[in-house]
Amino acid sequence: MLRRALLTHDVRFEGWTTDDWLRFLRLWQPRSTPDREPTRPRGGVIVVHEDGEILKLLHTRTGRLDPASGAPAPTEAKARASALRAGDPAALVPLAHAHHASWALGMRLGALDEVMERLGARVRRGDDILAQSLLLVSIARDMIAEGAIAAWPQRLRGVPIPTPHIVRRTLDALCSDGRTIALGLFDADGLWTAFVARRRGPAFDVIAGPDELRPALGLLSGDWRRDYRHFAGAVEDRYGPLGFGCFAELGTFRALQTDGRAGAWSRAVAVRDVVIAPMPAAVGVALGFDGARYAFEGLRVLTARIAPLAALGPMLEAARAHIAKRTGKDVGALLGFDPLAALRALLQR
Repeated sequence: MLRRALLTHDVRFEGWTTDDWLRFLRLWQPRSTPDREPTRPRGGVIVVHEDGEILKLLHTRTGRLDPASGAPAPTEAKARASALRAGDPAALVPLAHAHHASWALGMRLGALDEVMERLGARVRRGDDILAQSLLLVSIARDMIAEGAIAAWPQRLRGVPIPTPHIVRRTLDALCSDGRTIALGLFDADGLWTAFVARRRGPAFDVIAGPDELRPALGLLSGDWRRDYRHFAGAVEDRYGPLGFGCFAELGTFRALQTDGRAGAWSRAVAVRDVVIAPMPAAVGVALGFDGARYAFEGLRVLTARIAPLAALGPMLEAARAHIAKRTGKDVGALLGFDPLAALRALLQR
């Protein structure tokens, strides 16, 4: 079963010091604006209820809470009980606010048991970790639709769940067998963090951090646009040819993670604020459509009263889907959603 998973059975993790690992994890933590940082809600509340009555209340940062805490006024209690029974996410909002939480998860008593029972009934012996994970997400989404589970906020609402075949096809478009994926981020002190994954067959057999590569970099110039070449060379010497590499300054990459403006990534690549080298066709097509959307947005603002231009947006998306289907290229169209938009939804606060 493991041979068909995203990681090989003998996968090797190397080059990760404690500081390197913490830096890499912080890179993907949700962020808010500096003025909100000291006071923004943190953590989440988990609510277990039965017939609209809260049985258990747990905060991920402070632990167990009194189920009666944050109780609504008597005139609103019946409405909240009804909303909880129906699985309405709106019922979770007052609870999250009352306990200064940034998210909330509500579930009927026994919902987790139901999830595991459905998973056990549908999983097959040959399913790998990827297939099982996607199946679990699909079951949870079904139960959200049924009202047995509710989540607030619904940041990934409308994002389709790709099939294991689509995920593997997307990986093939990014990194073929024997090649590597690399992310290198620099700051004033040099290489801030890095991530390298090497493809072997259908899976990855090495997940490497920056500590193994720093000795090979030598004395860096302080100009990351030069230094990334040394980093890319060190990756190829140690792990194999690059299939996809992304290099940038730390501050630029952090800003782009949550930048929702059309064409933000294509502009950054065009002016070399971000270097993608080599650039797989699947990424190049996606950046091309990102730039086309930017041009379309500018045209739409200038000619907002011209009705026929309203058809250009759907036409662009239809063309993108057609190209992906015919050529197997364009990451977003292959997956059925924009992965950068999903990332923004998860990181923004």
